[in-house]
Amino acid sequence: MHAVVHALTIAGSMAWEITWALILGFALSAVIQAVVRRSTVVSLLGDDRPRTLALAAGLGAASSSCSYAAVALARSLFVKGADFTAAMAFEIASTNLVVELGVIMALLMGWQFTAAEFVGGPLMILVLAFLFRLLLREPLRRRAHAQAERGLAGAMEGHAAMDMSVRRAGTFARRLLSPEGYTSTAHVFVMEWAAILRDLVIGLLIAGAVAAWVPDSFWQAFFFTGHPLAAELWGPVIGPFVAIVSFVCSIGNVPLAVVLWKGGISFGGVVAFIFADLLILPILNIYRKYYGARMAFFLLGTFYLAAVAAGYAVEFSFGAAGLVPDKATARLPQEGVTWNYTTWLNIAFLLLAVALTARFRRTGGAAMLRMMGGPPPNSEDHPRQHHS
Repeated sequence: MHAVVHALTIAGSMAWEITWALILGFALSAVIQAVVRRSTVVSLLGDDRPRTLALAAGLGAASSSCSYAAVALARSLFVKGADFTAAMAFEIASTNLVVELGVIMALLMGWQFTAAEFVGGPLMILVLAFLFRLLLREPLRRRAHAQAERGLAGAMEGHAAMDMSVRRAGTFARRLLSPEGYTSTAHVFVMEWAAILRDLVIGLLIAGAVAAWVPDSFWQAFFFTGHPLAAELWGPVIGPFVAIVSFVCSIGNVPLAVVLWKGGISFGGVVAFIFADLLILPILNIYRKYYGARMAFFLLGTFYLAAVAAGYAVEFSFGAAGLVPDKATARLPQEGVTWNYTTWLNIAFLLLAVALTARFRRTGGAAMLRMMGGPPPNSEDHPRQHHS
């Protein structure tokens, strides 16, 4: 019982530490998604030129941080006319270049990991685009498109199909500050939380259990901490494998990343672990349903190589620049709730979350929650909004 309580205490303390950062990140994402229409995204992603991939990364970074929703949305974009490489770039950025991920890593492990996220993420997309140009054959792409058009259900289909952007014309500020803008922001905010909550809770519980029950000696042997060069070479290779079998994706794998970092995995290994969130076993099965078994294996191989390459790039570039932080500075919160800046920030942002949730409930939100996990509706429109 003591061991269970210890694990739950660590999980609860980590949840309290990152609450305000998650609310901030989802609120910023909601603001952008409220004013960027889905049709605009599709029209900008019609090829795999560098400029298009940069746009895909930018639009993805402003989108969902739920891996399941990002995967479903990428298929929707591909079916509607987006280039496959651009759709995959959008998918990667949707989970690996989002603000909340960077803020949480800075809080728990150091700003260097946030910098590595925004350096390694674009590198991963570039490596993936190169691999697609080199290895992806047109017959495989056509078969994947035909399979995608069948519309087999994966996860978060209803959520991915909802275009919750503001319909009225006008400038960014005019649309955002309108009653419809407030409603759309509230809808996106709550739906993003609903999509990610399960994985976040599972990730915190796994991280708490691993931190409390797995001895440091195991991680030190597993990650070759006594051999610096071997650890640097091994980390980016093994990091994605740990992610694949963890069953935790997106923001949910950051708490476990903290435990792995303190346990001895290399800097680049942490980055490769984070970037492999789109390769967990449930998502690989969704790729099989969406694009066929051959494309699922192709995505497994290319995404894995791209994550490893990004891990090596940040490992050696940040190491050469002296930017790899000391493991001792990583934080594994265990003190619970105390009256410090974290508590005051949590109170402020929880009040914001309450206001947005109240707006969500008053404007048709319950119907949207019932639809989010089901099959996509015939129309992309979500339930009619009320703006009072």
